[in-house]
Amino acid sequence: MITQKIGLIGCGNMGGAILSGALESGVLPKENAYVYDVSSAAMERAAQWGVNLAKDCVDLCQKSDIILLAVKPQYTPETLAKCQDALNGKAIVSIVAGITAERLRAMISGTPRILRTMPNTPAMVFEGAFALCSDNDLTEEEQKAAIALFEAIGIVELVPEHLIDAVCGLSGGGPAYVAMFIEAMADGGVKQGLPRATAYRLAAQTCLGTAKMILEKNIHPGQLKDMVTSPEGTTIEGCEALERGGMRAAVIDCINAGAEKSRKL
Repeated sequence: MITQKIGLIGCGNMGGAILSGALESGVLPKENAYVYDVSSAAMERAAQWGVNLAKDCVDLCQKSDIILLAVKPQYTPETLAKCQDALNGKAIVSIVAGITAERLRAMISGTPRILRTMPNTPAMVFEGAFALCSDNDLTEEEQKAAIALFEAIGIVELVPEHLIDAVCGLSGGGPAYVAMFIEAMADGGVKQGLPRATAYRLAAQTCLGTAKMILEKNIHPGQLKDMVTSPEGTTIEGCEALERGGMRAAVIDCINAGAEKSRKL
């Protein structure tokens, strides 16, 4: 259980998912959670969860040991300026996309400790994939609290910050790519006569189940593919069609494009 006071600046989709997951799992007591958001709707939702509501950014920072920064990149400079010097000596966990720890420090008055992270949207259903920068200056106890917070709603991998753009290209944008694959699978099913709703459910569950086999059974993707592809069977015909279409190269190009774009932000 997290014993530190956790303050959340921004309680939108991602910030709200992290907070609700931590509360629901019991890893974060509601009395240890503080929220501030400029949106009255977000504050009302946080109030329903029974957490503490801060009157502004400064109030939240003063009452919290660890601040989770969950605002959009374009609002980050303005938000941090409103914190004034209340972030001095505090631990900050940032889920802001495209802003390095070095750039964050330059926006802050004082000397905070910073951990940069890269989440993804499946956190909203407690199946997130989180990359936490291993080269951070949080204390050991603060880092343990951050890991516990994210593990409540997904898996956590520690990577050096110079690889965070690769993470952005892979798991950051990955939900969109998987959704496109599910949609394409369903289109194929519809072409073969399946009702649209049935095709979507079968395609989505197939992707979900396959991912769980890889993660929970520790099966290599190549081994799983071999388990399904019988000699002269239907699946190997489909695999051949994907190879002719250049699926592997297209996916690699996709991850590379996302990572390069992240480096340019």
